Order: sequence, then structure tokens, then C-alpha cells
Amino acid sequence: MSLGTTETNPDTHSGMVNSRDVAPTVAVIKTNPATVVADVGSAMRLAGYKSQLAPDVATLLKINISWQHYYPACSTSPWQLEGVIKTLNEDGFEDLIPTHNGTVVVDAREGEVNNKHDVVVRRHGLESVHLEDVEWVPLPFSDDFLVLDQIYPDGIKIPKFLIDKNVIHLPTMKTHVFTTITGAMKNAFGGLLNFQRHWTHSVIHETLVDLLRIQKKIHPGIFALVDGTFAGSGPGPRAMQWHEKNVLLAGSDQVAVDAVAAKMMGFDPMSIDFIRIADEQGLGCGQISKINIVGEDISDVNWQFQSGNTLASKGQKMIYWGNLKPLENMLLRSKLTPLAYLASNIYHNEYWLRFKGKKRINEAMKTQWGRLFLDY
Repeated sequence: MSLGTTETNPDTHSGMVNSRDVAPTVAVIKTNPATVVADVGSAMRLAGYKSQLAPDVATLLKINISWQHYYPACSTSPWQLEGVIKTLNEDGFEDLIPTHNGTVVVDAREGEVNNKHDVVVRRHGLESVHLEDVEWVPLPFSDDFLVLDQIYPDGIKIPKFLIDKNVIHLPTMKTHVFTTITGAMKNAFGGLLNFQRHWTHSVIHETLVDLLRIQKKIHPGIFALVDGTFAGSGPGPRAMQWHEKNVLLAGSDQVAVDAVAAKMMGFDPMSIDFIRIADEQGLGCGQISKINIVGEDISDVNWQFQSGNTLASKGQKMIYWGNLKPLENMLLRSKLTPLAYLASNIYHNEYWLRFKGKKRINEAMKTQWGRLFLDY
């Protein structure tokens, strides 16, 4: 796509098969620490990834760092990243680019070290890109967005670096205080929006749908490999209780991947707004009955996860949807805004991590997956 291109069909660039015509495939497989790297490849191939991604196109490995500290199920795991790299190398993909984004409350450079992404990247002779370091350009097309053009009336900017490259999203299976679950679709939230992305939180579901529409236009191929070895329940993406679930998910339809993950976690996918709206917009399939689920039988799977709240998220929800809504611009789009970041950091990094998180991390390190993490 050249920067002057204007397109209106959401399937113009990505999605070799229209999701309305053919049932999307999502692979679900069981795994264990001894086989997980190879199992990543099995899941990707079972989901037909090579029919969606051209090997002669540069491929972004969009890493998820939800916290700069290591916490189980919070961020892309090292075995998840390694399995994808090895699979792509085996299948003739040579131009692989691990890709990170920071946020106003998460330091991705610290996070790639603490989550051992840097170990994997060096091992395979690759070089990571941090999106805050690249050129951001005006969105190279217009569209009938649900909310983004209203939130950013002066124009939407995206990293020029992302355009015309495949992308493989590397999320984990976890819940989220704002979106119930977070997975393949939300993994683009950090990559496509800059440090003002928090402006969209009050309309986060519609934002994720708009971002999927953008992805389909700028990426020749889109795929997701989801790690559910550790999975997180509770007020994610950070302050969760981890659970060993020993599964991997893979698929090219980002809506379908998230729908399957939501179903397994115990939610009705079509009751989650971003999944339902994307389905209604024809951007993917959120209806479990219309998804070709291969590998494990998940018909009776229900982990009974819940999203919940933290003290910090309760305050944020009051600003986005509650009594403090009239003060949203003053609190989150003014010189006072850094105080909100400071409050979040104090809560998560100084209070929750110290008094709750570290104990849970120590317990996780005693598990089979914790021992594998320590071996990296």
C-alpha cells in the first residue's frame, strides 16, 4: 500500500478468504514445557497460517508487554515467541521483526528484558523494533470509522513501519478490566495508537473494531498465536490470578480467535461488545457455532474466569463511564494527566506487586512453566 492509497473494502489488503464466505479455522491444542516450542508450530500449521502469510513479505512479531515486570499470563512468553520464530524459519520466512510498543505506564524496554524476549531475539539473530522510535504518518486512507476520527479530529497517525508487512500477534489468554478479555484484537491497540491511546478508553470496544479495520488494510496477512500455558483471571491485564491451562490457540481471523478464547474462559463471546460489533461489521466471526475449531474439543470447556476490578480501575471507570465523566478531559487530556499515570504506577508497582504479586510470582516459579521460564 502506498501512502496515497484510499480504499474502502475492509478485506482489500488482508484476509485472503472473506470470513463471511468460509468458516474461519481456530486451532486449539494441548501442550507442555517439553514440547511447547514444537507445539506452537503444530498449532500454526493446523490453523493454516501459510495460506494467510506470504513468506516473501516481512513479518512483524507483535509482542505483548502488559507490564514491564514478569507476571504469569501478563505478557508474551519466551517459548511463545521462540516457537513462532522457529516455525517461520523452518517454513522459509526470513525477514522477521520482533516489534514492541511502550505505554504511558509500561516501559517496553525494561519489559523485554524481564520477560526474556531479548534472550530469544538474540538467540535467533534478530533485532527488535520499538514503535516509539519509528516515523508516525497520517493514516493513508479514509474510512467510515466508528469512533477514531471523532477522538482524533486532527487526524489519525500510525507507524509507517507497519505498512505492507505481515503481522503475527502474540497475546496471552487473560481477562481485562475494560474489555472483559484481551487477546488478538487488543494486541493492535498498542501498536497502532500512540501515547494518547488512553483517550479511547471510554469507547474501547469501538476502538478495537476500528483498529481491526485499519489492520486489514495495511497488513497483507494477519495471524495470531495465543499462549494459554499460564492464563489470567481477575482484574487484568496485570493484577490477575494465574492458572496453569496448558493450551495454545492459533488462527487468522482475529475475531474468531478472541471468541474461542472468550468461550474457553467462560464468557459468551457475543456478549463482549468488541467481538459482537466486529462480527456485525463483517470483520470476522464471533459466533462459536460458525467457527471451525480444530484440535481439542472445547465444547465443554468453561474455566469460569472473571474480570473484576482493582482500586485503580474503579477510579478509571468513574472517569470513563461514571460520575466523573464531565471531568474526563481535564483529568486525562491536560497537565494533570501525568498524575493519573503516577497513581496507576504507585498502585500496581509499589502496592499490588509488592504485597500481592510477588508472592504469586514466587508460587508460579515452582510450577512446570515457572521452571521453564527460569531456564531461559
